Amino acid sequence: MSLQGTQKTVALTVGVVVLMGSLAWASVPFYDWFCRVTGFGGTTGVAETGADAVLDRTITVRFDASKERDMPWEFKPVAREMTLKIGETGLAFYEAYNPTDRPVAGTASYNVAPYAAGGFFTKIDCFCFEMQVLEPGERVQMPVTFYVDPDIVTDRDAKYVHTITLSYTFYETDLPEDVQARLDGPASSTVN
Repeated sequence: MSLQGTQKTVALTVGVVVLMGSLAWASVPFYDWFCRVTGFGGTTGVAETGADAVLDRTITVRFDASKERDMPWEFKPVAREMTLKIGETGLAFYEAYNPTDRPVAGTASYNVAPYAAGGFFTKIDCFCFEMQVLEPGERVQMPVTFYVDPDIVTDRDAKYVHTITLSYTFYETDLPEDVQARLDGPASSTVN
């Protein structure tokens, strides 16, 4: 093989490696965007205000709560389900309790089932948008404000959905720096 052929092979190989690396790097944000836009995998929408219309048709929303294996909190929905009109703004609460003797931070992930309803379930405000920190022995009720988009009744697959399940899973995360600094106390100075 000539030197020119070797250089061409090396250039093609480097090009393939760079292309594959770029695709791998972009896959996570692209997949996240795709799920948010299409509701794929039960990903919900987010809005600043409620729906433009409220229909006479009702839908039942069930609430589910779980936590990762090592998460020390107790976590549950206050009410297991509610029935509301499609397009009507709903307000549900989840309760979390920290039974430990230390502050614990948590982040909630969520999804909607069936997946066909994910793109039509829209959150206006949710505790899951931010990290939550519970002090020792603290019990809180955390709200989620939402609606089911009226377009669900004309969707080929979702129009047959009569019950939607909103599920949250809490994961323990590192404490924010300000809380950790408070726990660590003032830095001690040593004299030699």
